[in-house]
Amino acid sequence: MKLNLLEKTEIWIKRIGMKDLDLNIVASRVAEVLNLRPEEVMVADVREDVITIDILRENVEAQDIIGKKEALFQVLRNIPGLTLTEETIIHSEGILGMIELDKKIANEVLNKSEKIGEEILKKIRKRVIVFSTGSEIKQRLVKDTNIPYIVERLSKEGYDVTPGNVLEDDTEDIGWVLYNTLNQGFGIVILTGGVGAEHKDKTIEGLLRVDPHASTPYVTKYLKGTGRHEKDGVRVGVGRVGESTVIALPGPNDEVRLSMELVIEGIREGWGKEVLAERIATRLRDRLRDEVGAQHVRQNIRKW
Repeated sequence: MKLNLLEKTEIWIKRIGMKDLDLNIVASRVAEVLNLRPEEVMVADVREDVITIDILRENVEAQDIIGKKEALFQVLRNIPGLTLTEETIIHSEGILGMIELDKKIANEVLNKSEKIGEEILKKIRKRVIVFSTGSEIKQRLVKDTNIPYIVERLSKEGYDVTPGNVLEDDTEDIGWVLYNTLNQGFGIVILTGGVGAEHKDKTIEGLLRVDPHASTPYVTKYLKGTGRHEKDGVRVGVGRVGESTVIALPGPNDEVRLSMELVIEGIREGWGKEVLAERIATRLRDRLRDEVGAQHVRQNIRKW
């Protein structure tokens, strides 16, 4: 379970003796005990009988800090040039204060924390928000059929679904909305529309703002710069940010309906973002190929 340090990142080792002490060794040993990388721990200050350690990260794993006081004492005793006394204490404030807990109490706290964390994660994974994109929807020139369908479909699966706003066709706007939404504890964020090859299509670019490594496979490709195609194809996207999944689908309602069955299956089965994105893209490619084939048959019939 991750814990936010809330800017209280210092550990004080007080009432100690020092002589020719290598501070790099101190930082390294503390990092080992707290399961941190060496560069995430530094000695921030040294006084006559006090060393101040600073943790250079915002979040830590609960099991890495709770009840670690005795383990820290043990490694500190074996550092050349550092002497512990009967009065030596390790003190921290905020979340890091849990380092000082008794081991038995620490285990009880950790078990309770893990159970609470599991319950919170279960709720987060069931919270969904759905956005549409496009000026034609925002101006109510056309009816948005995607949000109502997704809300109804996922509600039947037991999800707590919130209908979101219609977003501007703008990379910065989409990225900012996604960033804020992810901080509100939604486990699944779905966007429809804006994944095409025209200038106005910015959804994939917005997704990449929050997950630069999102999986964005092509459904179809075009020669860039021909007709209205400013970009080289239509893509779908799946990103992962912390415990949340962000999914970018096309705008046509029939393609959304086709994709949503895979979304539901993929989330239930725990597919990674690459697998889910590629399977959605493959299903849409197959549909497009079938449509092209059917159109070709109709043209030949007319010729006959």
